[in-house]
Amino acid sequence: MLLGLFSLRAAAADTLLILGDSLSAGYRLPVAQAWPTLLANAWQKHPGSPRVINASISGDTAAQGLARLPELLKQHQPRWVVIELGANDGLRGFPAQDIQRDLSQIITLVQQTGAQPLLMQIHIPPNYGRRYTEAFSAIYPALAKQFNIPLLPFFMEQVVIKPEWMQDDGLHPNQDAQPFIATWMAKRLEPLVKHESN
Repeated sequence: MLLGLFSLRAAAADTLLILGDSLSAGYRLPVAQAWPTLLANAWQKHPGSPRVINASISGDTAAQGLARLPELLKQHQPRWVVIELGANDGLRGFPAQDIQRDLSQIITLVQQTGAQPLLMQIHIPPNYGRRYTEAFSAIYPALAKQFNIPLLPFFMEQVVIKPEWMQDDGLHPNQDAQPFIATWMAKRLEPLVKHESN
């Protein structure tokens, strides 16, 4: 019985949870084609790689991600959590301090479970002017510094420069971009999710 509990805990410790919005949910794409699924499939071929759980929901704000997080942490007991949130807040012009507060609470919750938060930098189009755009972008390095956690670069910066990789809304990557994103993310995540002895 005890042995079973320990092996369950060991398996749970090797989970990478992705808490994101449409950029990670695979907006208007079958789940099988979204980059987290492609990443999971690639890692499955390598024993010892983390299991990937994609808990991203299109349209989610940082506050909505925060509301869902306690149950996700309880259910999946991840060892690492990629936090890819804030774009919807920024596109709606939410106050930068509110976004920072919600992301800060997400990071704190993740750390309280003993998991490692991996925060992704997000950038938004300059719809609300330079001052807001810069204040928004500055949230992420400030939080990474405050909590001493890794800051992942924003994969969309590599995608948006190729029009053939974008959906017709100009905001979301299409099916052709997903393999690139999966490979790009794997390269940045692998050094951060290497197994250490517990």
